[in-house]
Amino acid sequence: MSTRGAVPAGLTLSDEVADALARHAPVVALESTIIAHGLPRPRNLQVARELEEIVRAAGAVPATVAVLDGVPRVGLDKDQVERVAQDQDLRKLGFRDLAPALAAGASGATTVSGTAFLAARAGIRVFGTGGLGGVHRGWTTVQDESADLGLLARTRITVVCAGVKSILDVPATLQRLETLGVGVIGYGTDRFPGFYLSDSGEPVDWTAGTPDEVARVMRAQDVLGGHESALIVANPVAREQQLDPGLHDRVLADALAAADRERITGQAITPFLLGYLTEHTGGASLEANLAAVRGNVALAAGIAVQWSRQP
Repeated sequence: MSTRGAVPAGLTLSDEVADALARHAPVVALESTIIAHGLPRPRNLQVARELEEIVRAAGAVPATVAVLDGVPRVGLDKDQVERVAQDQDLRKLGFRDLAPALAAGASGATTVSGTAFLAARAGIRVFGTGGLGGVHRGWTTVQDESADLGLLARTRITVVCAGVKSILDVPATLQRLETLGVGVIGYGTDRFPGFYLSDSGEPVDWTAGTPDEVARVMRAQDVLGGHESALIVANPVAREQQLDPGLHDRVLADALAAADRERITGQAITPFLLGYLTEHTGGASLEANLAAVRGNVALAAGIAVQWSRQP
């Protein structure tokens, strides 16, 4: 494993995370958007604690990431996690929002792009999350693409996820990842997962079957050099925990039609579609989402443990 240097100026690490990194112990980054914006209260706090415990049970240290009062924090204490879960005024911060937030002394939960950037700056190599952003449907008309993709193309971090959100254009997203040079590995599958679904219908070129195999790919990235791109480990939700595919397809079609009728576009489209799915599946989509996140975080911890053992 490569030697980590001093913590970059501007970042604040919890004592636990700083100690783990100094000892080259396994650390897993966790985003805070799912806590602040992705789940109903008070369940969001329960899930935040659960995810950190999953990481600890696997022998790694959790590093939940957020910006509080203009300070980027990698690793939160108990009170800070509670603040993220309870403060309804917390902003959502992607990578592009970090500098304005710091300058204004603002507080916010970090998305995939914001979390990946801050975690990598701190020296963390593994990040567990739910689903990535990607290319939106109708891209040829609206040209709406998540900032996650560009950030991951220039950030050396391994992201364990359940694919990209199924409300997106999955084939176009995979094509963009290929163009950007971001590696994609299916974990235990040769099919790209569909977030709520185990299979999006799209293939992947490479697979891995154990955390150690993923860690070896990470090591090979460093040996090869080249641009500092991410590695995506696409980990499907278990079939028995996925959203019923027929229900998913029907409700998603209705959600897209409703968004079109109501002329919902831009940044409003994703929360609208996800909210529609939650409501019209009776909460089943939320449960599938949480099952995927739990599985991803557990796998991320396993990979971090193996990575920490690399020479």
